Amino acid sequence: MPEVSDAVAVDPVAVAGWLDSLGIEVDGPLRFTRIGLGQSNLTYLVTDDADRRWVLRRPPLGHLLASAHDVAREARIIAALEDTAVPAPRILGVAKDPAISDVPLVLMEFVDGQVVDTMEIARSLTPQRRREIALSLTRTLAKIHAVDIDAVGLADLASHKPYAQRQLKRWAGQWEQSKTRELPELDDLTRRLVAAIPEQREITLVHGDFHLRNIIADRESGELVAALDWELSTLGEPLADMGSLLAYWTEPGEDTGGDFPASALPGFPSRAELTEVYLSETGRDLSALRYWHVLGLWKLAVIAEGVMRRAMDEPQNKAAAGTPTVERIDAIVHKAIEIADAAGI
Repeated sequence: MPEVSDAVAVDPVAVAGWLDSLGIEVDGPLRFTRIGLGQSNLTYLVTDDADRRWVLRRPPLGHLLASAHDVAREARIIAALEDTAVPAPRILGVAKDPAISDVPLVLMEFVDGQVVDTMEIARSLTPQRRREIALSLTRTLAKIHAVDIDAVGLADLASHKPYAQRQLKRWAGQWEQSKTRELPELDDLTRRLVAAIPEQREITLVHGDFHLRNIIADRESGELVAALDWELSTLGEPLADMGSLLAYWTEPGEDTGGDFPASALPGFPSRAELTEVYLSETGRDLSALRYWHVLGLWKLAVIAEGVMRRAMDEPQNKAAAGTPTVERIDAIVHKAIEIADAAGI
């Protein structure tokens, strides 16, 4: 049986029975190990005595904000991508039975490969491998935005109304519910973003949180073999994903406020080169990209505040990546303001 520390949010016996009902062969008791950064939904590596491996996801513990942490919705999106060019894990089952769990559970295949989610791992890669992963990351984002949402059954995933307004309304509301203090600079930035919303030109599938830590790369080629963490995926403006990627992408010499600065290591391309690759893959008009870069940083600050609040309210939600600090969140906001000032937003 798993240790309590590993299976704190999972009933091992109930999950074993669920796997059996799915026709999945299991040898011996299941073992659960918390994996990933786990700053939102909780993710477990599930193993048996035959060393078979699966991945289980569930919402975090404690009070949850409305519309957040919907793992069943996330599973629907991933399953819809199975026959597309987008690399994603295969969904094996979704449990909504309270006899199995008081919250929905998602079981998916284990995808082996290189996960770059710590500085130690990032430093262990050669500059050439860092470059290969980054370029594949950007090409994969273009593939996500090329998905035919009608053909894969995702046209009804979300509203088709202008995306910026939807995002600003949603995340401003999340800020009000999860903030731990007043932050006038963020409130002012919200007003500036509302006043400068660019015209929306298309609706595509949007990942919502696409960055280096949310992918698995092939250990030999550096090509992406899985895009992970589709919790925030929706329908909207594709440049929002590119802006979000740039928001996460630290360059040499920048103050990250304690964030994950792997992309500043030698070999990783600059934000400008990532943008050029995306343009080459998609041919999109990128004139509004700086707006989406600012909105990406603004959203990142709101999400980080929520992670900090959940860890304060329920310590068991803390993950290996650590908890964002006030200093880090303030640094993100200041970076967003700097870019907004330069862009005339």
